[in-house]
Amino acid sequence: MRAVVVHGPGDLRIDERPDPVPGPGEVLIAMEWGGICGSDVSYFRHGASGTARLSHPMVLGHEVAGRIAALGPGVTGLAPGRPVTVHPAEPVGDQPLPDRIAGRTNLHARVRYFGSAAFEPHTDGGFSEYRVVRAHQTRPLPDGVSTEHGALAEPLAVATHAVRRAGDLRGRTVLVNGAGPIGALVVAAARHHGAGTVVAADLAAPRLAVARAMGADETRDVSREPLPEDVEVVFEASGAPAALGAVLRATARGGTLVQVGNLPGTPAPAALGELVTREITWIGSYRFVEEIDDALCAMRDGLDVSPVVSHRFAMADAATALTVAADPAAGFGKVLLRLDESR
Repeated sequence: MRAVVVHGPGDLRIDERPDPVPGPGEVLIAMEWGGICGSDVSYFRHGASGTARLSHPMVLGHEVAGRIAALGPGVTGLAPGRPVTVHPAEPVGDQPLPDRIAGRTNLHARVRYFGSAAFEPHTDGGFSEYRVVRAHQTRPLPDGVSTEHGALAEPLAVATHAVRRAGDLRGRTVLVNGAGPIGALVVAAARHHGAGTVVAADLAAPRLAVARAMGADETRDVSREPLPEDVEVVFEASGAPAALGAVLRATARGGTLVQVGNLPGTPAPAALGELVTREITWIGSYRFVEEIDDALCAMRDGLDVSPVVSHRFAMADAATALTVAADPAAGFGKVLLRLDESR
């Protein structure tokens, strides 16, 4: 089979790898679509994502969907041909979580994630023609949800988890700072969960257009106008430390700020004084637990993720696709890879 493999910074290849065979409790998925994430771009550009650094070649991709091609021994409740997406996280070891975070498996100390170099050997992702997956990590797609949209269930789950971290949004005013793919999906998830008014802010007009298509009532081009004031709930989805001062000032006194954009793991200047004087509750949001199921239900119930998709590329053009995804001027939305064109 063919796979999209990163060998080092700037070194991406379409490699031939052995066809996988499912073992006990596993299924073989014939992949159809993959969505490019910021971590895929980081491995491609820098050979690392955060503190995880490549030490050997790795298949990229954790936003994927396809159809079951074969079942391993002991797998029940699934059938070949069924369209599925994948929950890409698998906690390592059986150490129980402390009671205070019981059930929050995204906070497990050791988690293998598709397309991650955090462990040795690395965990291959799903940008390949076939991928063996543990059966319990598969999620059947609801009727009416295509595999193309199924590849967006993972980032929509990230957005849904962030929205849940904020508490009850019904009737409340919400600001989403940063309207990239995750920010646009936070707009959609907030709207789906009953937010009264949703404002999206960004520097790029194309991203703001996507946010409007995803349900934003109002947009702010922060290169020309300030953020709104006294917003009850704010989602910071840009991951830019320089934006934190303005975002905190936009948050109402006693309001809630959910940090969903990944901040750098190195020291960076940021104006944080408002956090104290306005008694703002600043909440982190990391990946998701089981919100991928909620994301699929939302799509089944009519949440349309198609406006988030800006580009589609063949697997053979994966390097070009990653270059576009890395360019803020070009990759203003989600960039998808078609993984089954040779079949």
